[in-house]
Amino acid sequence: MEAWKKYQSENKERFLTELLDLLRIPSISARSEHKDDMITCAASVQQHLLKAGASKAEIYPTEGHPVVYGEKFIDASKPTVLVYGHYDVQPVEPLELWHSGPFEPVIKDGKIYARGSADDKGQFFMHVKALETLVQTNTLSCNIKFIIEGEEEIGSPNLAKFVKANKELLKADVILISDTSMLSMEHPSIDVGVRGLSYIEVEVTGPNRDLHSGVYGGAVANPITMLAKMIASCHDENNHITIPGFYDDVVESTDTERKKMAEAPYNEEAYKKDLGVEKLWGEKNYTTNERTGIRPTLELNGIWGGYIGEGSKTVLPSKAFAKISARLVPNQSSKKITEKLINYFTSIAPAGVTVKASEHHGGEPYMTPIDSNEYRAAAKAVAATFGKEPIPVRGGGSIPICALFEQELGIKIVFMGFGLDSDNLHSPNEKYDVLNFYKGIETIPYFQLYYAEMKK
Repeated sequence: MEAWKKYQSENKERFLTELLDLLRIPSISARSEHKDDMITCAASVQQHLLKAGASKAEIYPTEGHPVVYGEKFIDASKPTVLVYGHYDVQPVEPLELWHSGPFEPVIKDGKIYARGSADDKGQFFMHVKALETLVQTNTLSCNIKFIIEGEEEIGSPNLAKFVKANKELLKADVILISDTSMLSMEHPSIDVGVRGLSYIEVEVTGPNRDLHSGVYGGAVANPITMLAKMIASCHDENNHITIPGFYDDVVESTDTERKKMAEAPYNEEAYKKDLGVEKLWGEKNYTTNERTGIRPTLELNGIWGGYIGEGSKTVLPSKAFAKISARLVPNQSSKKITEKLINYFTSIAPAGVTVKASEHHGGEPYMTPIDSNEYRAAAKAVAATFGKEPIPVRGGGSIPICALFEQELGIKIVFMGFGLDSDNLHSPNEKYDVLNFYKGIETIPYFQLYYAEMKK
């Protein structure tokens, strides 16, 4: 363990420099113009794995963006840890809100500002540097495999096919993922679950062309107005989702779990101040922690239509659009919820317009048993470097491939995220604390050590 610390201390600046180089690659999976950047980034990940000590690292083409696989296999009698991460990142708009270039990483006040710094390049790269530490200090206690994909931010459309075709290649005892957050560095936590996701797009069409809002206004249904009314109908006065059957399969949390969540450190005033809001909003009779963890939600992610350019244009638009997502909790099915969302919006179409709703992507909720060796090894590793036991919490985000991995590979997932909820994920000025980056590299080798001991 002292050898780990010495090696990490001697190489920490290089670790950081290499991460910054990776962050400079604009690997935006959602944009076709970045296809070559995706290939470049996959090649960079491959080279980083080989330099870290992987015995092999290969790029596997898919119908979309490539998957990078790497491994360091030492002994068939040792447990195998499969590390999952993704090298693709979210689009960067609105660009004008960034205080520096999204792919020109800068370090300010101890934080790395760049797209992908926390989600997920900075986090999966910790595992690459942890592998290097273990190889260079000759202290590997587990076999380690990596699957780093390039389509997580668009719903991993080609990963299922890859996993099903490569079960033997990916065979392992546990999957380790760093794509989640901690409550804080003072109060370390481990996510024991992530929510599922259902994502649709709604298109509302009125007249066959844009119209003069004076000549036709008041006589023709405005698609934007109709869409706004439909969206407003999705919640009642208690902010409860009104879509028929939405809550049918929800597994309600026990009083014990809700009590534990209430005991987690939470400062509502600091929360509001960080977000710049005066009042919080959500489903009645639930706390903020519960609303973002154990309860399903429905959010409007984008809405557009008509004239949105500079100045004014008095137009009654022909079309209006919205992107809408639901976060799901255990026992909810993304397929069922997607069907309910599509049926709801098409069934309530007001007279005078037509409504088309279509699916983008989805994923299932996932829970990790806290009495498993896998979770206990992670908790012990965090305690070893933070000096206190981590708090088990439920994450509000989604990692769509979790249920797929367990179904196809038959193994459990452990989340060891080192980000913070305030890292501006998917937003301008995404950031990742340098301290968190180093803390992850320090902690991950302990997981390998403790997991190997528990599996004996």
